[in-house]
Amino acid sequence: MLAGGRSTVGELRTDLALEATQHAQKGQGGLAGLPGVRVEERRHGDIVVHRVDVLDEEGERATGKARGHYVTLDTPGVRNRDRGLQEQVARALAEEIRRMLPIGPDAHVLVVGLGNWNATPDALGPRVVDNLLVTRHLQNQVPADLRGGLRPVSAIAPGVLGLTGIETTDIIAGIVKEIRPDAVLAVDALAARSIRRICSTIQLADTGIRPGSGVGNDRGGISRETLGVEHVLAIGVPTVVHAFTIASDTVDLLIESLRSRPGFGDCFRNFSPEQKNRLIEEVLSPTVGDLMVTPKEIDVIIEDMSRVVAAGINAALHPRVAEQPTLVF
Repeated sequence: MLAGGRSTVGELRTDLALEATQHAQKGQGGLAGLPGVRVEERRHGDIVVHRVDVLDEEGERATGKARGHYVTLDTPGVRNRDRGLQEQVARALAEEIRRMLPIGPDAHVLVVGLGNWNATPDALGPRVVDNLLVTRHLQNQVPADLRGGLRPVSAIAPGVLGLTGIETTDIIAGIVKEIRPDAVLAVDALAARSIRRICSTIQLADTGIRPGSGVGNDRGGISRETLGVEHVLAIGVPTVVHAFTIASDTVDLLIESLRSRPGFGDCFRNFSPEQKNRLIEEVLSPTVGDLMVTPKEIDVIIEDMSRVVAAGINAALHPRVAEQPTLVF
């Protein structure tokens, strides 16, 4: 999960800086009015690109996110398995990676696929690694006419603590110490605030990553400070939503509906968000606990999104791949 940990603003948890910012700015007259945060939005074909810059400590307190730059690619239609849109998303992702990862053509990049390959909603990182063009071991064998078109890239899917008995950050730090990459690109599954963002949003962040933070299992961070690597870029795709969030949205809709009906309006006049959150926790905690929810078709969605993300990374890191007419296979 992306660095800064999960946002618990108002007890509504999300790994997406855009969602945390939108929640924090409610009642402040728009995103531009949130102190310490700058937000920009533009459209890239069928993709909406949001840029969130957390500028200072005030912005960190407001959003619950670490100071840095966050880019969100919002593509609701990508879950419909539209190959044309998948191609657009892959190319837009490649463009953003190149923009946020200012490295030379011969720079060595280590891609880390975080997550548990045995749990489908958490298998995005390992699946992305499966689809990468890995070239570091072939650099001395690449023909002269191809050099410059294929950057040295290595990849690892280190698993999770429960599978290996080793902290993921320790595994990555050991590998980094031995092979000394110029940049690290980490891919992980995220938790979202809105169910509509499941596997239809991609977030990039230059603040690093904290595996497991979005599901309440915060491990050590992966960042430029912990790894000693100048460039650390995190890519995440939401694959789950907290049951608490779904219940909160349902209660909000119910209250809004009842307020307009005779005899019910006064019941909720002084019902504060804090009271609502406490009520939901009291009801959910004994039965479902910290339940995470994912779509029933998550197997197909993860397969598609892993290919899209891998295609974007391949095109961003290898100029020769970016020249191909089709990225997503």
